[in-house]
Amino acid sequence: MGFNCGIVGLPNVGKSTLFNALTAAAAEAGNYPFCTIEPNVGRVFVPDLRLDEIAALAGSAAVMPTSLEFIDVAGLVRGASAGEGLGNQFLGHIRGVDAIAHVVRCFGGSEIGHSNSTVDPVSDAQVVEAELMLADLESLERRRGVITKKKRGGDKDARALLEVISMAEASLSEGCPVRSISPDPPMSHLLASLELLSAKPVMYVCNVDEPAILDGNSYSRTLQVYADSRNAACVVTSARIEAEIAAIEEASERSAFLETLGLADSGLARVISAGYSLLDLITFFTAGPKEARARTLRRGSSAVEAAAKVHSDFARGFIRAETISYADFISLGGETGAREAGRLRQEGRDYLVDDGDVILFRFNV
Repeated sequence: MGFNCGIVGLPNVGKSTLFNALTAAAAEAGNYPFCTIEPNVGRVFVPDLRLDEIAALAGSAAVMPTSLEFIDVAGLVRGASAGEGLGNQFLGHIRGVDAIAHVVRCFGGSEIGHSNSTVDPVSDAQVVEAELMLADLESLERRRGVITKKKRGGDKDARALLEVISMAEASLSEGCPVRSISPDPPMSHLLASLELLSAKPVMYVCNVDEPAILDGNSYSRTLQVYADSRNAACVVTSARIEAEIAAIEEASERSAFLETLGLADSGLARVISAGYSLLDLITFFTAGPKEARARTLRRGSSAVEAAAKVHSDFARGFIRAETISYADFISLGGETGAREAGRLRQEGRDYLVDDGDVILFRFNV
């Protein structure tokens, strides 16, 4: 799987409508708060034209793209960190996601209710972010007591962990999410171990009406400025338009519909692209007669880490990774042509995988 993304936001901002459209799932969507109580989960394939080209040259019987999992959780209200609304459930459901897609209402009108008196995307974003930060402060306070006891007991790691906790608390007290901190690698590892909600990468999804789908509007532009200041991504889409796209079964008809709107790609494609960039992900491929498959990996991962994505035995008994770049695989007609041209490389376990690498793992267990 590529990554999992929690869809969050205030009630009635279009979260479930967007979830249905992106995943073509049958999650309930309605114009009233807390329509979503239990989280809805949907998985979508990540489109990648490179995979189809690789499969054709490899003569693969099956094509297996990587996927993205969306988790649509309950709408959050002010006071959720103290248990208001469905706050405790909300916070628990997003703790395990890789990234947060925060849907924000960026359209006017009174036909759809709003939890606040006026439409203010930045204020709406701040409500959700504040609740995540308050929940983190409470979590850190509990942890501090436990770790302080360990320090007194002579735990050698407790001192460093208390230092990281103090660093996170200082950031949160200043109104800055934990993801704004950039500690050195050892400290970064300890910070990640705390699993704080405001440390998760965030993309704001501006839910606009149809006239603003191309260039956004004043609401989305204001939110873009805010996102830039918070080290977050920002994507403009329309839940209503995405729902229409999802209802079109034929790919050619979907493309024609997008063209009539002046769009190069769908909101799903933009969300996926933003997610990959936000999490610094790459794709590598395996290909053979049985199947060609795309797999997702963090940029900077080694060949043995990529092998583990295929099977734990591949990593445990790793010998080498026979690697061809995507460009060479295509231009030289596949594995045989690349091998004959001397473009198939024998890489060791510490090789850093590049985006688009086509890899055959050799192993022995």
